[in-house]
Amino acid sequence: MNEIQETFRHRHHSPSHLFLPNRAYMVTAGTLGKQRYFDTPAKLDLLLSLLFDACERWQWNLQAWAILQNHYHFVATAPEDASTLGTVIASIHSKTAVRLNKLDDTPGRKVWFQYWDTCLTHEKSYLARLHYVHQNPVKHGLAEDAEAYPWCSMGWFMKEAESGFRKTVLSFKCDRVNVLDDF
Repeated sequence: MNEIQETFRHRHHSPSHLFLPNRAYMVTAGTLGKQRYFDTPAKLDLLLSLLFDACERWQWNLQAWAILQNHYHFVATAPEDASTLGTVIASIHSKTAVRLNKLDDTPGRKVWFQYWDTCLTHEKSYLARLHYVHQNPVKHGLAEDAEAYPWCSMGWFMKEAESGFRKTVLSFKCDRVNVLDDF
């Protein structure tokens, strides 16, 4: 059995997950019923902060993120134990639900529907998805310029990425990227 076959995780009633160490993953998560629960800057800040905290705690290296009112995307590189992705998501979802429900005085309300992850095994797919996530607020009409949207990584990316890498990522078309994003 090869490395890829050994790392498939089969779960009842859910898709198989490919967990490979040190590989990039794209994650999308949506709220239950596509409800716009993160409808204030404070709530968006909360979700972004908990995303950063969870990724840091379980050593996932964030490379792109977009936090919107009813979903989020991120691209991150896995640590040696890539199977911790579920733990990262569970932490984000449980903590945001508890805090959001406290803010909205709705104890016990279910906030999150599901998440989808993709192990990005091809460089072109990785680069296109980085660009896609950086541009997601523009796609959804929340900003004319993604750099101006505070809950997205584009501003950070434009300041921090090396010039050559930045040009490469931005050269990839992202309008045909196959991502669940009908929010």
